[in-house]
Amino acid sequence: MKAVSFLPAATQMIYDMGLQDLLYGVTFECPEKSRAEKQILVRCVLEGKDYSSEEIDRIFSASKAQGKSLYYVEEDKLQAIAPDIVITQDVCEVCQIDTKCTQAVIDNLEKTPLIITLTPQSLTDVFQSAITIASALGREEAAFHYLAKLQHRIDTAIDVLREHRALPKRVMVMEWIEPIYNCGHWIPHQIAYAGGTDMLGNPSGDSIVTSWEKVLKYDPEVLVIAPCGFETKRSLEELHLLTSKHGWENLQAVQNKAVYILDYDLFTQPSASTLVNGIEILAALFHPTLFNIPESLKHKIYPVFNEILVE
Repeated sequence: MKAVSFLPAATQMIYDMGLQDLLYGVTFECPEKSRAEKQILVRCVLEGKDYSSEEIDRIFSASKAQGKSLYYVEEDKLQAIAPDIVITQDVCEVCQIDTKCTQAVIDNLEKTPLIITLTPQSLTDVFQSAITIASALGREEAAFHYLAKLQHRIDTAIDVLREHRALPKRVMVMEWIEPIYNCGHWIPHQIAYAGGTDMLGNPSGDSIVTSWEKVLKYDPEVLVIAPCGFETKRSLEELHLLTSKHGWENLQAVQNKAVYILDYDLFTQPSASTLVNGIEILAALFHPTLFNIPESLKHKIYPVFNEILVE
């Protein structure tokens, strides 16, 4: 069995489940360890470029309007591997290569592999994706062991919230800065498990452009900034786009000193394990008297007001 993954989240889950011996190719955005061990097959024309949030949004919007993809596959390498399975996605053609683009390449191969398309909309769907991947690789039991451990971590957080009768915090998780996007798909579910509610979010649906006026009116108690594809250092470079907006200083989250920049892969890289990491971090940010941020994850957080210790 030879598999290639055109989706970083799938690659992460394959490694999490210990099935990497069946993986032969990955994308330029996959986890570092996989990129060091496997052939990189998927590239992007924006790779290595330093565009602003606004520029990236404009480039991707123009590409989508023209029916073009900014991603491409190195066909010679894929042909040499001759995979049995290709894992791709149809959640967002902006963030990753999609099935349409993948199929165009597959049609040119001498050997036709099975395409596994992942389209999770909810947190439950993401968990099911792990089962889909493991089953396709003939190792279904690996997914059940993997998911049982993750579910236990979620249940532990829920039990603590229930025991202390913790009221949900009014929060916003921002998926993009310029323009501002709310959070969608599984992120509102992560927020709920962590003891929060995001009334600007779109559960199991796409994130959408959200006006600053709507953010001001909603007035979150906690604001989490996690632009898709950005780590904390990159997001921090554009924080001024928010802090310069009229009314920023009046937000309850700002007055509470509860504004945090988090790495994107806690939310918009839908690996089951990284999303559970995100839940545990959010729980600690929403309810700091009940939860602690895991030591291994502190580097993924930048507290704008430096109210918590981050190493």
